[in-house]
Order: sequence, then C-alpha cells, then structure tokens
Amino acid sequence: MGYLKYTQYIYILFAVFFIYDAIIKMNEGDESYPFYFVIAGMALFMFFFRQRFINKQNRNKKQ
Repeated sequence: MGYLKYTQYIYILFAVFFIYDAIIKMNEGDESYPFYFVIAGMALFMFFFRQRFINKQNRNKKQ
C-alpha cells in the first residue's frame, strides 16, 4: 500500500488544473467559473484530508 502516499498529490494536480480553467473561463466571460473554483477547493480539501489520514496511520504504526 505504498502507492497510497503518492496518490494524494493527484489532488493537487486537479486543483491546479481547475484553478487554471476557472481563471481562463473568468477572463472569457463565462459565468460557470465559480463552479471550477469550488471543485478546486474540494480537491485541496481532499489533499489535506488524505495527508492527515496518512500521517495518522504512520503514527499508529510506530507505536
């Protein structure tokens, strides 16, 4: 299960992509750009949630 500690970084990539896409849509005048910021926020939340979960599992293994 060593690959799980690296999958959290996929959420960062999704967040960067959706922030970029939201900025492009905002400059084009598309009204759907807030939705992309929400998805980027959710991706960032999932990154920090997974990171905390993995750190908690590592602490439990050491004890």
